[in-house]
Amino acid sequence: MWAIGLVGVALVVIYCSHLIIKWKNPKIDGVLPPGSMGWPLIGETLQFIAPGRSLDLHPFVKKRMQKHGPIFKTSLVGRPIIVSTDNEINKYILQHEGTLVELWYLDSFAKFFPLEGETRLNVIGKVHRYIRSITLNHFGVESLKESLLPKIEDMLHTNLSKWATQGPVDIKHVISVIVFNFTASKIFGYDAENSKEKLSDNYTRMMNNFISLPLNIPGTSFHQCMQDREKMLKMLKDTLMERLNDPSKRRGDFLDQAIDDMETEKFLTVDSITQLLFGILFASFESISTILTVTFKFLSENTRVVEELAAEHDAIVRKREYPNSRLTWEEYKSMTFTQMVVNEALRISNNLPGLFRKALKDFQVNGYTVPAGWTILLVTPAAQLNPETFKDPVTFNPWRWKDLDQVTISKNFMPFGGGTRQCAGAEYSKLVSSTFLHVLVTRFRFTKVKGGDVSRTPIISFGDGIQIKFTAKN
Repeated sequence: MWAIGLVGVALVVIYCSHLIIKWKNPKIDGVLPPGSMGWPLIGETLQFIAPGRSLDLHPFVKKRMQKHGPIFKTSLVGRPIIVSTDNEINKYILQHEGTLVELWYLDSFAKFFPLEGETRLNVIGKVHRYIRSITLNHFGVESLKESLLPKIEDMLHTNLSKWATQGPVDIKHVISVIVFNFTASKIFGYDAENSKEKLSDNYTRMMNNFISLPLNIPGTSFHQCMQDREKMLKMLKDTLMERLNDPSKRRGDFLDQAIDDMETEKFLTVDSITQLLFGILFASFESISTILTVTFKFLSENTRVVEELAAEHDAIVRKREYPNSRLTWEEYKSMTFTQMVVNEALRISNNLPGLFRKALKDFQVNGYTVPAGWTILLVTPAAQLNPETFKDPVTFNPWRWKDLDQVTISKNFMPFGGGTRQCAGAEYSKLVSSTFLHVLVTRFRFTKVKGGDVSRTPIISFGDGIQIKFTAKN
């Protein structure tokens, strides 16, 4: 019996060893980039989500770049992945979306945003063009110029005035809330003050639990995240059904346009519109608040930047016939130094580790094979933190933008993605950030009370937060 037991154990060990060897050395037609696949099922996930204590590239990427070069293989949550930090390779892949690759996410994202089935919104072609078109129609340049700019300025002034009557505020949280509430009001008429549901609280919980192992079982952070997602989707779907069933509820907003377009765009269903609303709110909730929180961190450490910002905006006010007039589009476009500050914050504060794609077929890059079905992580922040292009890349230096030519910027600065999927909300994000700085330096003073630690996990995290005290100018 002992002999039979030992033979059984030996066979299990041999079988497991075979699986591990097969996992670590996948067979393909061609040559894979160097790298490690880690262990079966988990791969190198734990190293990927371990916090990096700076705004520089995450240690997971930086260490492997130094060891393997600009392109390497790995595995995250059981998925084989090719990682590229090479700017030219990344641009090549992005330019061939729809033929070589398609939009993809890791498991946590994929469970949030369906990538297969009738509600998938990741395809190139008619669906993608529609999503971009409707977003630009409500948050693009013309809409910003014609209607949104004064509303954004009023919203920011109202909230800064409120914060000035309070003690220190967690700047990341309060900006997330006001931007979310404003965006939601323009998308589907959300009224934060009178709503029973504080949707920003729901999104805050989701984001806090989002970067975790995608184990959707009770008691895990990811399970709580998915529960909050389902609650949010139900509320959005209920709002959509209410509009469909009662035309008197129509407001002429983003949601109403999507409802009207259901007659001509057959891919628009109740479920796909609900997913679309959820995705746009998800993106707006995190991006602008991260940009401005990083900006506050560096402004509180660089009085010279604050002084030059104040000088630029005071000059704008002095040129007005009426000093208390609202900000105009022409004034916004004249904010040369402000744009440098926003660009520098965007350059440093890439919130995501990169762009995920999935190979549709085998293809070659730099002599290596990218196998069909493998996930690709394009580490676009690598270009923006490249010391050969941006000297002292993690140093906040808005003046560096004076000396950068347009060719260098276009090749190395992609804060809103690239290729056919460049973010349609790019101008909206920049305008909100610039207008916030305008209202801030012309009407308020601020002091950092505590905080300022930043890490990547691999998205940007602000630890215990950055506490800012605001006071109104006399």
